[in-house]
Amino acid sequence: MAKEKLQGKIGVTTENIFPVIKQFLYSDHEIFLRELVANAVDATRKLQTLASNGEFKGELGDLKVEVELDEKKKVLRIIDHGIGMTADEVDRYINQIAFSSAGEFLEKYKDQNIIGHFGLGFYSAFMVAEKVTIESLSWQDGAKAVKWSCDGSPEYSMEDGRKSDRGTVVTLHLDKDSDEFAQKGRIGQLLSKYCKFMPVPVVFGKKTEWKDGKEVEKDEDNVINNIDPIWTKAPADLKDEDYQKFYKALYPFEEEPMFWIHLNVDYPFNLTGVLYFPKIKERMAIDRNKIQLYCNQMFVTDHVDNIVPDFLTLLHGVIDSPDIPLNVSRSYLQSDANVKKISTYITKKVADRLEEIFKEQRAQYEEKWDNLKLFIEYGMLSDEKFCERALNFALFKNTDGKYFGFEDYRKAVETQQTDKDKKVVYLYATDTETQYTQIEAAKKLGYDVLLMDCELDAHFVNLLEQKLKDTRFARVDSDSVDNLIPKADKVKPEMADDDKKKLEEMFKAALPEGAEYYVEPENLGEQSAPVLITRNEFMRRYRDMSALGGGMNFYGSMPETFDIKVNMENPLIARIWKARKDDADSAAADFAAANPQLRQVVDLALLANGLLKGKALADFIARSEELLK
Repeated sequence: MAKEKLQGKIGVTTENIFPVIKQFLYSDHEIFLRELVANAVDATRKLQTLASNGEFKGELGDLKVEVELDEKKKVLRIIDHGIGMTADEVDRYINQIAFSSAGEFLEKYKDQNIIGHFGLGFYSAFMVAEKVTIESLSWQDGAKAVKWSCDGSPEYSMEDGRKSDRGTVVTLHLDKDSDEFAQKGRIGQLLSKYCKFMPVPVVFGKKTEWKDGKEVEKDEDNVINNIDPIWTKAPADLKDEDYQKFYKALYPFEEEPMFWIHLNVDYPFNLTGVLYFPKIKERMAIDRNKIQLYCNQMFVTDHVDNIVPDFLTLLHGVIDSPDIPLNVSRSYLQSDANVKKISTYITKKVADRLEEIFKEQRAQYEEKWDNLKLFIEYGMLSDEKFCERALNFALFKNTDGKYFGFEDYRKAVETQQTDKDKKVVYLYATDTETQYTQIEAAKKLGYDVLLMDCELDAHFVNLLEQKLKDTRFARVDSDSVDNLIPKADKVKPEMADDDKKKLEEMFKAALPEGAEYYVEPENLGEQSAPVLITRNEFMRRYRDMSALGGGMNFYGSMPETFDIKVNMENPLIARIWKARKDDADSAAADFAAANPQLRQVVDLALLANGLLKGKALADFIARSEELLK
């Protein structure tokens, strides 16, 4: 076809094709290198296929893709020794990418994966180059070399080439706005990012070594990729060290992972990969976007939030699938049938692996639970199917550091902790230091206390109350201990309404402003504290949920509320109450100001709940010193 030099126009409306390439196909210019190397790799693998089925009988030679950069001349070359192209193929794949208009072009390719369409991937070169040439020689017997050239306008030229060896060379003359791609360091960075696991060796220059204080080139190709990453191998052929080494290569500054899952499925979609459970150092400083998505070993993105369920974005690792559409909108991804199947499959594999470890390596599972807890709770809260599975392998941890499966824990506490409504009451603490007094009081009554110190637990206990039959959760400081698991109706102190009102006014006068208080007389026993400050379980839980963005802003905007339990059986309270009745005519505020014992018992209760601060704390210390004198 190319006996004489030919000139022509690319088959698309003149003024539209290049803006379409720059604005529609690719938002990030650096992607051009990925596309060109991917084309070269594809041409190489096609030759390998032809050789394996007997169609190509020649010498394969050294099948590698070479990337060459002339920094001074700002010229970049991508060289392969694959199937090459004839003049007719250049015309078909390069010139005829569309037939009438950019509108038809967009319609034709809007929902398709760009990878694999040679013409489309090739044209990404014009995002960074003012001129691009192709020199190619086909593998076919009798083929002639062809040279194609274009300066970024719709005009091109095509003529006989001088190339004597099989394959294709794409040469980019970089434009003035793309100086960054004329730097060796930048090209090396992009090759490492996009091509480090491509299935054909990708060479960028020569390896170097330091000699006599200088960096000297060695006579050895600098191959930047690993053509056989572990996700392409059978799990039976791999050892733990292989998975750990691969993880270290992906995340050199991370601690060793807890464990991993090897994905391998070929029906009803193709998917391979390895997902790792990382150690979580700080629960609220979690790294997302650590799962890398590949298409036939070519890096695509590390934003997989529309491909895997949200809670799985906490994992690290690699997913490789040719069945995931790559260059389409998020809304399309969310509705794509293959993506939904892949998401479901990955969730199932994660649940399978966790349940396997729970059953077969229980001691190791318990050791890792504190790191796993956030991940599993997040999954249970956000994914119904995962939640149903996780009920079988999630753990409770109590304040003594013992672990229980959900069923085991119920059996352990239901005898002691079933209330009069036949509900098993799960007592829990969120901080063993600040709630120490209440925890110890519960233990003295023979109760067990769970440790629920995860940031998601305010939401999680709500979920568990729905999932675990006849169950109620109560934080150990949400009421006096003997009220948390009522066995029968308690006898309240006998007080006239006027006395109850005076008691309430007296204590409110001694309490700090800025919150709402509900004062209740209680019979808690002579040895119990004179005053207990508790928070309503419902209100406190929903305030915590609001703080985490749980859509409960109504509760978050309400003032803090506290229940003040006044133990009328305590001797100190009895003396204070007698003094108040003897001084019934004074105002509540005046009585509170003149009665250091009242202010002292109130401050002690505030102190026990971490609520005594600033000036109030300083006044308490000074008053305590005076009382000691």
